Amino acid sequence: MADPKGFLTTGREVAQTRPVAERVRDWNEVYVPGSLLPVISKQASRCMDCGIPFCHNGCPLGNLIPEWNDYAYRDDWRAASERLHATNNFPEFTGRLCPAPCEAACVLGINQQPVTIKNVEVTIIDKAWAAGDVTPQPPERLSGKTVAVIGSGPAGLAAAQQLTRAGHTVAVYERADRIGGLLRYGIPEFKMEKRHINRRIEQMRAEGTKFRTEVEIGRDIDAAKLRKRYDAVVIAAGATTSRDLPVPGRDLKGVHFAMEYLPVANKVQEGDLTVSPITAEGKHVVVIGGGDTGADCVGTAHRQGAASVTQLEIMPKPGEERNEGQPWPTFPMLYKVTSAHEEGGERVYSVSTTHFEGDEDGNVQWLHLVEVEFTDGKLVQKPGTERRIPAQLVTLAMGFTGTDRQNGLVEQFGLELDARGNIARDADYATNVPGVFVAGDAGRGQSLIVWAIAEGRSAARGVDRHLTGTSTLPAPVRPTDRALTV
Repeated sequence: MADPKGFLTTGREVAQTRPVAERVRDWNEVYVPGSLLPVISKQASRCMDCGIPFCHNGCPLGNLIPEWNDYAYRDDWRAASERLHATNNFPEFTGRLCPAPCEAACVLGINQQPVTIKNVEVTIIDKAWAAGDVTPQPPERLSGKTVAVIGSGPAGLAAAQQLTRAGHTVAVYERADRIGGLLRYGIPEFKMEKRHINRRIEQMRAEGTKFRTEVEIGRDIDAAKLRKRYDAVVIAAGATTSRDLPVPGRDLKGVHFAMEYLPVANKVQEGDLTVSPITAEGKHVVVIGGGDTGADCVGTAHRQGAASVTQLEIMPKPGEERNEGQPWPTFPMLYKVTSAHEEGGERVYSVSTTHFEGDEDGNVQWLHLVEVEFTDGKLVQKPGTERRIPAQLVTLAMGFTGTDRQNGLVEQFGLELDARGNIARDADYATNVPGVFVAGDAGRGQSLIVWAIAEGRSAARGVDRHLTGTSTLPAPVRPTDRALTV
């Protein structure tokens, strides 16, 4: 513990964002470049070196947070990077995208503002890349075993990198035209510039991982051929089936899933398109869904020049402080203002969409909604609260219901599903089909990026043990899924 009084003498300071008027005119990350470095060592000194670091439990990866906080305070950035990479393959992803359950579990957060763990993390990895400390780690020898990984999101990439480093020959199959999964096409550029993905892919290529884009398993290659070609298969295809809204007018032009809207906006940034075929320019935009995907739609609409942006949420507005049902160190549902919300728009809570109204050409023009409230534990409509709001572009960002069943992957492999429609697996992430494993949202359901990477690493260990009888890969971290009682 470098500074025993750091948490008493230094207040919390977070990353500085660029002015709204500036950042909505471009697609660069919203933070001021280099703004963290002058303050990050002092922020790291706020880590209390507590007897039981509950941040470990809050992080599904089991990140060694107090250790790399101490190294960051001492300006030993190389050592900090080594401790960070000991549990996390891609800290530049999590440091930008994770909602930081570790901070919610920070002991300091019991009665003060928690340590800025996320900001320290991203500073450590950015400095490591700048200093050339992130280098390929090819295996010393090959095992002669081959593994196919289906899906190149964070779970698939983590599994692939771990298995490659264990000496297996790994090929990653991705149905899109570029590697990255939802990191590439679901996350807007202003939240994470895609150069961060690109350099990790180059590192993995240098280590020996092979990548196959525009290949969809179940359509372009059937499961039987894949199993015959490889000694093991890891399914990390995500939970990409969007939750729909079956109300009158759903088929009107201008009503889209968020995962129809966001990818084409990202393709403009990749240079594939000059203008997005689904644009908010000059339109009244309504985003249905109050989560992070909805916020991504809000920020994208601002940058496309929307006339107005309204975000709807069926649940009541969260409080700004923990309630009794979400005690420390659980991750609380609090009112959150993201960078996209700072940029404008209106957020409406406790409302439900009843139907859409269009013009004579079949284009959506209005969204009809009604206020709702909880009565006897059920959401019911409040009479007399019906109204309509202008809506010339609607995005549905209400989450996902499971892995894609339309391409035949589940049926061709003969996979069993659990009660929630996810691919069933055992403690080693093995499915009911010998040699076939599952990691990330495909088996867990829609979840956080830290869970995806943690499951990719854990599944890799299961595959390694299946192929060799043992494994030198790190043992999986298994923090509880349930809230702790304290």
